[in-house]
Amino acid sequence: MFNLFFLLQTDTATGLAVNAAATAKGVSLIELLTLGGWIMIPLTVLFLITIFVFFERYLSIRKASAIDANFMNIIRDHIVNGNVTAARSFAKNMANPVARIIDKGIQRLGKPIENIERSMENVGKLEVYNMERNLSILSLIAGIAPMFGFLGTIIGMFQLFYSLAAGGDFTIQTMANGIYTKVITSATGLIIGLLAYIAHNFLSTQVDKTANKMESASSEFLDILQEPTK
Repeated sequence: MFNLFFLLQTDTATGLAVNAAATAKGVSLIELLTLGGWIMIPLTVLFLITIFVFFERYLSIRKASAIDANFMNIIRDHIVNGNVTAARSFAKNMANPVARIIDKGIQRLGKPIENIERSMENVGKLEVYNMERNLSILSLIAGIAPMFGFLGTIIGMFQLFYSLAAGGDFTIQTMANGIYTKVITSATGLIIGLLAYIAHNFLSTQVDKTANKMESASSEFLDILQEPTK
């Protein structure tokens, strides 16, 4: 995060100036981004991966968190009435992590409570792992995207000094390419890094919320087992 903050502080003023100049000249966003050079190719790939992973995980986690409000009430009625077969059939027909945890608990009925609880915890850990799949990609992009931008800054400065050394003509025109590469790549890398960081934290929060629902359902199921059957 220090790298993100450092790049934000050092490039904001320059980036705004270049953006204003480009707007005044009527340069499109695509044309402006192409001035960043070849380093924009890996940055574009990182951006597309960020968008894909975010929406793929968001839809998956959202589906996993969709739990019928009456699910546990129906399970309780079946268990209390001694209708274990109906309880398991109902749980198996619900495609979400909570239902799979409860189904595992129903399969272990008749065993000690400790064994039932342990089996449900193992299923819960697996479900959380499945929901967190690929989130590490967003964390990785949040770290390396600003580094690619910083690499673009180095390349831009190298182009600038090479042009000055080769031509010996210290003018705005000779400096333009290096400055464009520096500002565009560093700003793009910073933006992609911020997007990936925000996406990772948002999705992690959604996973935590779903995990809390799973824990609550597991505790409620264990309480149901303590109730007398009819």
